[in-house]
Amino acid sequence: MVTATPATAETHLTDGWEPATPHADSLCRRFVHHWAEQNVAFAAAAGGTVVRTDRFVLADYGYPTGFFNGVVLLAPPRNWDDVLDELDPLLAGGTGDVMLWSLWPTPDLHRRGWSLMGHPPLLLRPPAELAPAPPPAPTPRVVGTAADLAVWEDVAARAYPLPELVGGQAGRLASPTLLADERLAFRISDDISDDAGVLRTPVSVSAHFVAHDLGSLAFGATLPTSRGRGHWAQHARARLRTRPDLWHSGIFSDDSRPLAEALGFVPIVRFTLWHRPRSTREHR
Repeated sequence: MVTATPATAETHLTDGWEPATPHADSLCRRFVHHWAEQNVAFAAAAGGTVVRTDRFVLADYGYPTGFFNGVVLLAPPRNWDDVLDELDPLLAGGTGDVMLWSLWPTPDLHRRGWSLMGHPPLLLRPPAELAPAPPPAPTPRVVGTAADLAVWEDVAARAYPLPELVGGQAGRLASPTLLADERLAFRISDDISDDAGVLRTPVSVSAHFVAHDLGSLAFGATLPTSRGRGHWAQHARARLRTRPDLWHSGIFSDDSRPLAEALGFVPIVRFTLWHRPRSTREHR
C-alpha cells in the first residue's frame, strides 16, 4: 500500500511541464516541442522572427502564411494575461494571422484580440507495420532542388489553400535553405490520366519532419480536382516508411482524421487553436 504525503503550500508537485522536465516525459510533451521546432525551422529559414521562452515558442514569418505563423505553448499558463502581455509587442508590426496552439483548455481570449478557430485533434502512431497497400496511385518523389521546391510551394499554396502566396515569389513559404535541413523531407506526386497513362502537372505535396525522436506528417495538400485518387495515402505511407522505427504524429482536420486512423494513428487530445488577425497590407 502506498501512503501519500499531503503537499504543503511550499511543496511543488511535478506536473510534467516544468522547463527542466525531459521531453520524453510524455508523448504530449515531446509533441509540443516537436511542433514548435517545425514552425521554427520554416520561419527561421524564411528570415522570420523566432522567440523561445520557457512558456512558449513563437515562429513568425512576419507576413501571411496560413498556419505557419504560430505560437506554441510549452506549458499550461499560470497567468494567461502575463503570457499575452508578453506576446503583444512580439506580434506587433507583422501582417497575416498568427495562430496560438494550446494543448490545454483556455479562457476566453476574445477580449485580448484573439478569435477561436477550433479544436484540431492530435493523433499519434506507434512504430508498426503498415496495413496492406491501397490500389496503385502515383508514387511521391522526394524534392531535391530549389526548382522542385518552388513547384512544391506553388502546389501547396493552391491546394491548401494559401491564397496570399499564390503567384508570389518562390521561397516565401518554404525557403530553399530547408533542403539542407536533415530533419525535413518534401515530396511531390503527379496525377495520371485515365486514358493515356501519362503524367500530368504536380497535384499533391507533403512534408515530413523529425525532431525529438518523433516524426510528423508535417504538411499535406492535394489540389481539389485530384482528391480521392490515393495521393494522401501514398504520401503518408512514403513518410511512415522512411522512419518505421519512430512514433509518428500529426494534427489532422476532422476530414483527414479517418484516413490517418486507417493507417494506425489514434486520437490523443484536441488542441485549442486561436488566431489573431493582423494587417493584410502587402509584405515588402
